[in-house]
Amino acid sequence: MNDNNVLKFERRKPKQYDKKPAAPGPKKGLIWLAIAIVIALVWAYYQFIAPQGI
Repeated sequence: MNDNNVLKFERRKPKQYDKKPAAPGPKKGLIWLAIAIVIALVWAYYQFIAPQGI
């Protein structure tokens, strides 16, 4: 019997993840640096600029 028209289901080969992202650290570090700067700016605003009644 000719089975040229039969679909054969085969498992996909697992992908090889040899290459990792080059440097995820600096991006994460920049996010933490931005958070620290925002906190410092909010503190400076309430310390020096905001009215004393708050």
